[in-house]
Amino acid sequence: MEVEIISKECIKPSSPTPPSLKTYKLSLLDQVVPSAYIPMIFFYPMNKSISHSVVDIVSQRSRLLKQSLSNTLTRFYPFAGKIKNIHLSIDCNDEGVLYLEAYANCHLVDYLRQLSLGSLEKLVPQEITSNELIPGDYLAMIKVTSFACGAIAIGVLVSRMITDGIALSVFLKVWAATARKACDIVCPNFDAPSIFIQNEALSRETITTALSKSHKSGRSIVRRFVFDASNIASLKAKATSSSVQNPTRVEVVSALLWKCTMTAFKATSGIQRPTFITHSVNFRRRANPPFTESSMGNLLWGTGVLCTADEIDLAKMVSKLREAITKINADFVKSLQGDRGFFKFCELMKETTIGLSSNKECSCGIDHIAVTSWCNIGLYDIDFGWGTPVWVSGVGSNGDSETKFPNTIMLMDTKSGHGIEAWICLDKEDMIVLAQDKDLLAFASLDPSPI
Repeated sequence: MEVEIISKECIKPSSPTPPSLKTYKLSLLDQVVPSAYIPMIFFYPMNKSISHSVVDIVSQRSRLLKQSLSNTLTRFYPFAGKIKNIHLSIDCNDEGVLYLEAYANCHLVDYLRQLSLGSLEKLVPQEITSNELIPGDYLAMIKVTSFACGAIAIGVLVSRMITDGIALSVFLKVWAATARKACDIVCPNFDAPSIFIQNEALSRETITTALSKSHKSGRSIVRRFVFDASNIASLKAKATSSSVQNPTRVEVVSALLWKCTMTAFKATSGIQRPTFITHSVNFRRRANPPFTESSMGNLLWGTGVLCTADEIDLAKMVSKLREAITKINADFVKSLQGDRGFFKFCELMKETTIGLSSNKECSCGIDHIAVTSWCNIGLYDIDFGWGTPVWVSGVGSNGDSETKFPNTIMLMDTKSGHGIEAWICLDKEDMIVLAQDKDLLAFASLDPSPI
């Protein structure tokens, strides 16, 4: 597939940001995430019942997307700014979102049926890397690619500094609702920095060092494992125990992938090391009172669980995950708020470090896996006025890129809403083993066609 850039511009907010909001200070929780971009692509087929020409439809959609984005950015003003100080602040200068329009010389159906994950990078505004952003970089970039059939792909890159997956979905839903001229448009909440107080003592160097200790650098590859509803039901039955009688689909898929990646690590290293899994938990609804779903920023916590060689059992791993996730409760969220939040954060990091180093089975080293779930956040509900997406994807890798943060797993809904797509990034050698794991392939399909 060839993709040609047709135009490039900046979409500015339709109304200027007030002087009092020109500098947006990040929250404590925004400070501790990598500043790299979150990639996401939405694929919309052409409606066959439309009688207008493809050229006219593409032109109409282009105008609608740009005007509605401009109106949306008035509400989401930090998205239209530039990075001022890494891990500290954003200059809300209204310079706008970088917006590219492109043309792909094929039909969407043909592209998806012969999908190569590495080609997805052509549909986002720039090459995906795990490099930290620098002052002056865009916070958000968008690329709208029209296919020869009139279908479109909307590729989005937004910095993790200002949004987690839930917040990004809110932004996209508001953009889509604005395009549809809906009357019940949500108003975003940017109160997090005043609740989770930033601390300048948490330097960029400290954060980068902490993150790099949790992951090994190297050549990595991304593969997509898809679990359908029936296989997830079988997994739930297998993972049910007296301690967890109603495991969720996210818990059972996370536990199986945890178990199978441990097997892959052992096969490539020759050693069965303990593996520490960090699982993100959205705590908007866990707080008391709850935060609104439209609360912007990184309102999540990565809860950690260690699994040793004698604990590699699906039901046991689900139980350990459930126990850790349950600890992210209202009291925990409260402890991170206010001026004492920074000290609580440091205390938690110290406890984790001491806990791992004191474990007798960690003498041979330790492996890490980071799991993030974007399930149940309504990505397939995003309708700009021409229907919902036929597929929502992340971005793949052909294994030729260097990354600072491999050993990551992203869970997303399937179109039906009952299955799960797991986007897994591993070292190439580890991935070769994982892709042949019979226990995993008994429940998941490897890189199937999205349609």
